[in-house]
This record gives sequence, C-alpha cells and structure tokens, in this order.
Amino acid sequence: MNEATWQHRTVLLTEAIDALVTDATGVYVDGTFGRGGHSKLLLSRLSSQARVIALDRDLEAVAAASELQRSDTRFHILHANFADMRDALASMGITQINGLLLDLGVSSPQIDNPARGFSFRFDAPLDMRMDTSRGESAADFLARADERQLTEVIKDHGEERFARQIAKALVARRESGHAVRTTAELSQLVARAVRTREAGQDPATRTFQALRIHVNAELEALDQGLNACLDLLAPAARLAVIAFHSLEDRRVKEFIARESRDVVDRRAPFAPPKAMRLRAIARIKPSAQETADNPRARSAILRVAERTDA
Repeated sequence: MNEATWQHRTVLLTEAIDALVTDATGVYVDGTFGRGGHSKLLLSRLSSQARVIALDRDLEAVAAASELQRSDTRFHILHANFADMRDALASMGITQINGLLLDLGVSSPQIDNPARGFSFRFDAPLDMRMDTSRGESAADFLARADERQLTEVIKDHGEERFARQIAKALVARRESGHAVRTTAELSQLVARAVRTREAGQDPATRTFQALRIHVNAELEALDQGLNACLDLLAPAARLAVIAFHSLEDRRVKEFIARESRDVVDRRAPFAPPKAMRLRAIARIKPSAQETADNPRARSAILRVAERTDA
C-alpha cells in the first residue's frame, strides 16, 4: 500500500473556505495542512497579492506540500505545530492575519498508513505520533505509565467507562514481561477488558483515541492555538475550526463563547469591562450528501467566529 492509496477527503471544504475569506488580498493561515484540500481551494479564492501560510507537524504532510509551494509563490509551508504559530509566523515577519483555519484531529493518510500505528485495523508498531521526529510513542508511554496515569488518560481523553479495567490489564501484561507494543496487541487487550460494546463501534476505539490525543498533546495544542489567534487576527478576520469529537468541539465552543462577551472584573467593579474580542458567526454540520459520501465526516462540526474591532 503506497501513499496514493491513502485518499484524504477534505471535510466541510467549501463551507470552511466560504466562511473564512473576507479579504481576497489578505494573509491566511491553514494551521493543519494535511494534504492541502483547504489550502488549495483557499488559494483559488485569493488574489495574486494574497498569501497562504500552512503549518503541519507531520513531516509527510510537509513533503506533500512541496509541489504546491513550488508552483504557487503565494503559498508557504512550515513544519510546525499550530500551537506555536505565533513564533512561526513572526519568523517570517507576519504579526497579523486575515483568517485562521484549523482542521483538528487525525488525517486519513495517517489513519490508513499502517506504519503510523493510529489504527486498530492493521497490526503495526504502536506509534501514533503526528510528528515522528520528536516525542514519545504510544508504546513508550504504555511501557512507563502507572495504573493511575493510564486510567486518567483513557478516561479523560477517551471518555471510556472501563478505563480502570483497561489500565489494570495493561499494567498486568507489562509486569508479566510482555508490554503492549503493537496495535493488534492493544486492540485484543482492550476487547478482553471491555465488558460491553457500543453498537457499530470497535471496543478499542475510545482507547486508541485517548492515546493519540495524549501522545500528541492535542488538547493542550488546541488551547494554545486558540489563545494565540486572538493576538494574530486582524479586526474582522475570521477563525474557522473543524472538530471531530466532543472534547475538541467543547473547547472551541467555550473559547468562542468566553471571548464573545464583555467581562467585568469583580475585583474592580467600577472599571470599564474588558471588551469582547470575538463574535460567533456560525455552527455548520456536513450535509447529508457529504456524510453519505464520506462517513468520516459524520461527526464534524465547523465553528466560525470573527475578530471584533476592539
């Protein structure tokens, strides 16, 4: 199986770009390039004076962007986590942008490439790192974490009811001298530990999600990226975020809600309130046709907000 086989179907493609573009001559950031579906459509909507800066922590995604960078001088790719985009953009002399797009979670090429270790559909080393040039793999985390840590990660990031049972099974296996190192080993262990199954869902789904989120510090990166965007977005610039599960979407929703209201400092009740910095624009779900054509789109939610003038 080669990369040409790993088809990535960009979710909410037109809806995201329609919502994002307010100035055809502006500077836009695609914080999660993936395989470039959003960036390519974005470039088609912009003038020759515009710029699109894409970031991705996945080296395979950065390599996939090289042809677009050669063919379109308006486009530039950076190997970076969007959590660090303020510094990454500053290194290019960019301190203000007209729009930011984040397409969260794992991409189809990452899931469908067995070597990356994201999926229980294949037996492969249990890696799960989006940036394979740094950090700890999922297998390495399982080899060192104690039962409490494992329970917390699986429960908090996977919303798994049987987190404690899975954690106990992982520790017992490790103490027997056979720590889990592959996707198949983990999937089989979880299947034995989870007593009931959700209809249509593999029992390992929540545990795999939890480990992926933990290994890549996805929720921490999202918080950092959202906070950074407040300093980067110009007045009337747009933030568009596509989330695929409740942990991500809840953070985005709460961030937009918090920044979309005036805040009074209770310690200084007579001081003027801190003005709202965002205005919620839209919440968009994929169409019935898109979810029929691409089942991976069914849980996606696009939230759009606009930077206020304050």
